[in-house]
Amino acid sequence: MTALARPTHGRMIGGVCAALARRCGVSATTMRVIFLLSCLLPGPQFLLYLALWIVLPSEDKVRAAAR
Repeated sequence: MTALARPTHGRMIGGVCAALARRCGVSATTMRVIFLLSCLLPGPQFLLYLALWIVLPSEDKVRAAAR
């Protein structure tokens, strides 16, 4: 598994679904569909997405910190 960071390429809005998909080993499209379907259920999915967007670092920042 890779580090949990929002990718700079291949992201749609914030890159949260792309980061989670990369971490779980599935395609980003699959993760986006799962997220959209989960929004039909009651719960704080959208708020969780926003929180992860704020908390997860971008790949650029992770690469810069590794140098």
